[in-house]
Amino acid sequence: MHFAGKVWRLLVGIKDGLVLILMLLFFMALFAILTARPSPAAVREGALVIALDGVIVEERSRVDPIQALLSGQAPMGEYQSRDLIRALDAAAGDERITAVVFDLDRFIGAGQVHLTEVGEAIDRVRAAKKPVLTYATAYADDAMLLAAHASEVWVNPLGGAIIAGPGGENLYYSGLLDKLKVKARIYKVGTYKSAIEPYSRADMSEPARENAAALYGVLWEEYRANLQKARPGADVALVTSDPVGWITAAKGDLATAALTAGLVDKIGTRKDFEMRMVALVGKDSWSDLPGAYPATPLAAWLEDQRPEKSGSAIGVLTIAGEIVDGSAGPGTAGGERIAELLDAALADDDLAALVVRVNSPGGSVMASEEIRHAILRHKAKGIPIAVSMANVAASGGYWVATPADRIFAEPDTITGSIGIFAVIPTFEETAAMLGVTSDGVRTTPLSGQPDLIGGFTPEVDAILQATIEDGYRDFLERVAKSRSMTLEKVDTMAQGRVWDGGTARQLGLVDQYGGMDAALAWAAKQAKLADGDWHADYLGTEESTYDTLLRTWLIGDGEESARADVVTLFARRDAALATRLSADVGRLMDAKGMQAYCLECPASRAATAGQLPLEGWLAKLVRLLAD
Repeated sequence: MHFAGKVWRLLVGIKDGLVLILMLLFFMALFAILTARPSPAAVREGALVIALDGVIVEERSRVDPIQALLSGQAPMGEYQSRDLIRALDAAAGDERITAVVFDLDRFIGAGQVHLTEVGEAIDRVRAAKKPVLTYATAYADDAMLLAAHASEVWVNPLGGAIIAGPGGENLYYSGLLDKLKVKARIYKVGTYKSAIEPYSRADMSEPARENAAALYGVLWEEYRANLQKARPGADVALVTSDPVGWITAAKGDLATAALTAGLVDKIGTRKDFEMRMVALVGKDSWSDLPGAYPATPLAAWLEDQRPEKSGSAIGVLTIAGEIVDGSAGPGTAGGERIAELLDAALADDDLAALVVRVNSPGGSVMASEEIRHAILRHKAKGIPIAVSMANVAASGGYWVATPADRIFAEPDTITGSIGIFAVIPTFEETAAMLGVTSDGVRTTPLSGQPDLIGGFTPEVDAILQATIEDGYRDFLERVAKSRSMTLEKVDTMAQGRVWDGGTARQLGLVDQYGGMDAALAWAAKQAKLADGDWHADYLGTEESTYDTLLRTWLIGDGEESARADVVTLFARRDAALATRLSADVGRLMDAKGMQAYCLECPASRAATAGQLPLEGWLAKLVRLLAD
């Protein structure tokens, strides 16, 4: 009985503990619901402060709490480009906002199209006679292009500015795979389909080099032209052609070098910058701290500026990130999830038109086709369909664009890469090296196939290559039908080659220049909707309170993250190398089908670093070693 009493008290104690935990969770959830979203009451007369602690994206990804907790790191901050543009346009016409501040100390980057769009919104604020100021310890390419639109660019005395330009080196694993005796079986169509080269070569092929040189050359010209237009006084030629001489002339003082080259306007500490803001917008009456000025944070401002939804709805479908099978996303384009969004909108039967916003390097052919069919079901209703291409819409990203009645892109948009491939590793040589062999009896050439240990038979290789070639023909047929071209003409511009938006327009892959506003205006006109009689309805973008709370808890206000000087900016490239290695190996080891993916697209690198799930035992091993 004495023992039973102890057991009973133990059970009661466990019960009481569980009740206490449940009550705490309940009140925490209640608190989260009440406080997760910022209050519009936080809007104050003074400055709008936009602290970009992360990256600008097309679609913000959902926070995975388990992954965040296991990694021990907060997820990267993400800011949707359309939110920034909406915030800036509202600030331009609102008397409460008298200045705009961009805090770029922790800004990591964005695609060129997004930077241009946000920069144009900054220009509209300045046209409304409101100053726009930026502050950072150090400016790299993306931050510099954004800051160039500001009326005052400030840099920390210990910082500076560096413009490296697009391009760089890829990683190639042929030598590593040879040492590990892993055979990468490659099935592809397309002279320029260089997505498979990291697994088959030790260097870049000449066709891939030719394509990359042409693409990067155009992007670089656009970057310099946009920077020079926004900041006419900047000596971009000196900064980019002779960086060593430029910095040496300033005796290694990067901040002074940036000032003399016209990249920045002021050198000063953050306190100096804050005192400048006090002079512009006044002293904060709520604070006794020196340099405190009345400010409204971005989140509160966006909450206060929620768009009205009047008139007919033009649906906006976002396809952002790698296109994958299943329900992944937002931030990754899960084919099943996106098709369900489209079908749900179709069931409501209230869309006057559909605009598909694509910012994707492609991915799964099956998922791309699933999305294409879902778009075609809307097209069958007779509503106009437009596609708006952002930074990149290549491979599978172009596949999903083929149902469009009209395709919009920017000169900086990367598109094309019409090609198909598959990579499957086999380990027969690895097994033989370890003393493992295989033998057996076959009734047909396909018995026991595919055999990853014993290797594929010639018949399996032939079937897989034939499947890839058939997929390529399917791709060509879809493009030919949608662009009113012959298969032969499409084939000459396909072959996996990547194009800039300007060249793609000349080739007929794109109809006209323009961003989302142009695509929406065209769709409204085709639907015979007058100005003010329609609104954009972004499908599947309602953010849950749970997701908002996780971002608040895990990301916070960014004060714990380190501000980056120029040395840190260079070091980040090395840190990204391990992520790229893990992603490339993960792509090899994942069990995926046919792929229409553009590995050579610059935007895909950023997406890969932030969004690609690392799977497979070898990928996990690489990540463990990298960590």
